[in-house]
Amino acid sequence: MPDAIDRRIIDALQGGFPVSERPFLVAAQALGLAEGSLIARIDALIADGTLTRFGPLFDAEKLGGAFTLAAMRVPPADYERVAGEVNAFPEVAHNYAREHDLNMWFVVATEAPEGIASAIARIETATGLPVLAFPKEREFFVELKLRA
Repeated sequence: MPDAIDRRIIDALQGGFPVSERPFLVAAQALGLAEGSLIARIDALIADGTLTRFGPLFDAEKLGGAFTLAAMRVPPADYERVAGEVNAFPEVAHNYAREHDLNMWFVVATEAPEGIASAIARIETATGLPVLAFPKEREFFVELKLRA
């Protein structure tokens, strides 16, 4: 269970992280902590599952790339195998199981727009299942910050 210091770290770092030569030092100083202590606490929060990831989110389109939401119908008995194969692709992120006919949803992000079709074709070949792509039609910004 996160203590009061862990909760302060989580709350403070959801909205941004310093861009500097020593970003953990800058963030630690703002929190009244030592740099090593901040790093150790973030590592512990990841290790115990409180945080599932700690890192930047990049806008693939602004970097010249592309992304799409994708879904698959996966037989429940085969779900773990297919999930492992899909997740092995470096282009795949945010793979989620859903209780729906389309029970596997994930994001495919590539360095160039033409890479989406190629990545999807390779996933279909590896899994033996069709992938449905749902490209973005318009953008919505929803900033989600959870208080720890």
